[in-house]
Amino acid sequence: MNGTKLLLIGLAAGALAACSDVGPDKSIDRGINSHHLSQLKAGIWIDPEGCDHWIIDDGVEGYLTPRVDDYGKPICSGAGAPSTAVGPFKQGSPVADPL
Repeated sequence: MNGTKLLLIGLAAGALAACSDVGPDKSIDRGINSHHLSQLKAGIWIDPEGCDHWIIDDGVEGYLTPRVDDYGKPICSGAGAPSTAVGPFKQGSPVADPL
């Protein structure tokens, strides 16, 4: 019985140790002109259903995430026509966007 308990404790410790390695910081752009993402300007892309998404374009990479309220519900504010983007989402990076 002691061997089984010791094995279970070892497995639990190994599982907890695996959780401590959270990986790279995803709030930092590691591309050509690496910088913290908070330095970029965000705009809003309105999906075909009329709901908002934060959008950032730094010339090489792009970032998109849904806009949600405090309860996790999508925000559909009517900030623009469906399937369009509004705001300064291409500003904040010196890398030119060819598109």
